[in-house]
Amino acid sequence: MSTGTTWQTKSSSSEQTEQLGEQLGKALKGGEVIELISDLGGGKTTFVRGLARGAKSTDKVASPTFTISKMYKTNTFEIHHFDFYRLSEAGIVADELAEVAGDPQVVVVVEWGNVVQHALPDDRLTVSLQLLPDGVRQVTAKAPLELRYLIEAMK
Repeated sequence: MSTGTTWQTKSSSSEQTEQLGEQLGKALKGGEVIELISDLGGGKTTFVRGLARGAKSTDKVASPTFTISKMYKTNTFEIHHFDFYRLSEAGIVADELAEVAGDPQVVVVVEWGNVVQHALPDDRLTVSLQLLPDGVRQVTAKAPLELRYLIEAMK
């Protein structure tokens, strides 16, 4: 991603992190790929819970750490939520990810994507959640210009 846009904000609570996700979820059209980066307990699933609610999903959002992936339905697309934390090699799940990435009827959300970087498109939104010493999270969103509407939605 050579040219693009970056935005930063801070979140001092799970509710604020969820609200950022909800604002993003309202802007989703289908076909987007979102990579979430943070340490364990960094707020990734909380962010996805808000994202799904903003996209009008009524499905219960839970971390897919043990199941690798979960799917949430909305009125216009599906959200495929992948978590590669437990994998050192993605194997066949990378094929599943590559299959749905870019599908206009699917929004892909990836946690712990370092193991599938080769399967992630360059034109994706990357959201980093970094816990600061004071307990506040630094949220950094980066996207290529064609996806800047996603960053604008979170502001």
